[in-house]
Amino acid sequence: MLKRALRIAATLAGAALSLSAQAQAVVVGGKNFTEQQILAEMTTQYLAGNGFTVDKRVGLGSAALRQAQEAGQIDVYWEYTGTSLVTFNKIKERLDARATYEKVKQLDATKGLVWLSPSKANNTYAFAMRRADAQAKGIKSLSDLAAKVSSGEPLKFGSNAEFYARSDGLRPLQATYGFEFGRANIVRMDSGLVYQALRDGQIDVGLVFATDGRVQAFDFVTLADDKGHFPNYALTPVVRQAAIDQHPGLAESLNKLSAKLDDTVMARLNAAVDVDKKSVEDVAAGFIKAQSW
Repeated sequence: MLKRALRIAATLAGAALSLSAQAQAVVVGGKNFTEQQILAEMTTQYLAGNGFTVDKRVGLGSAALRQAQEAGQIDVYWEYTGTSLVTFNKIKERLDARATYEKVKQLDATKGLVWLSPSKANNTYAFAMRRADAQAKGIKSLSDLAAKVSSGEPLKFGSNAEFYARSDGLRPLQATYGFEFGRANIVRMDSGLVYQALRDGQIDVGLVFATDGRVQAFDFVTLADDKGHFPNYALTPVVRQAAIDQHPGLAESLNKLSAKLDDTVMARLNAAVDVDKKSVEDVAAGFIKAQSW
């Protein structure tokens, strides 16, 4: 009986230690596309190298990841200022980059979320075309595109399902520029497949991310958002205040990492995975190793 009691006590003690270790880990989240996978892996490796215990959870959609963070299941992930402004906080007012950051920082603070120092990477949405096709059709801007579509040009548009339904997505953009592709000319697909479909001529216009390395690698041209429809999407580490309180030095470490990122860096890292077919882990490790901290 005594031995059995000691075994139970040991088991409970082990479970308590395990739970304690889990509670001490910084939980890093990430969305379900290449840039976010790279950032989550980079953050995991960097924090681990600075003495933090890290638990990485990736592959989530924007809404699910945000909900998980608000619920305390995710401590930190990299969010885009425009996403928080429009999608999470429902702000319709058009703001410049600095005002967008300050607004989301203020609004999300009431939910226990801290926006740290923004990087210089602005991964805004963009519409892209094959360069030769855009030049042949004389399309340089979204206004040019709208005029072509409105004149009867049957251009086929490829988009992920999220942008198709977002409050800052396709429908309001078409309203801003005064045109409609028409349902028959809209193809919804996974974000990664848009680049391949555009390259291969299956679509004429594709929704891309400005820092995606495939834009340059596949010789696409992005159309100027000449009416300023899209907000700024500055890539920024967002952390629960509770995690900052629990982990001294966490905010400082993440700010140092954020300072290393800009459009060129992110496009290069994304291309290394999507074009050169290197692993996310190797790309993140190479970046961390190359920096002078």
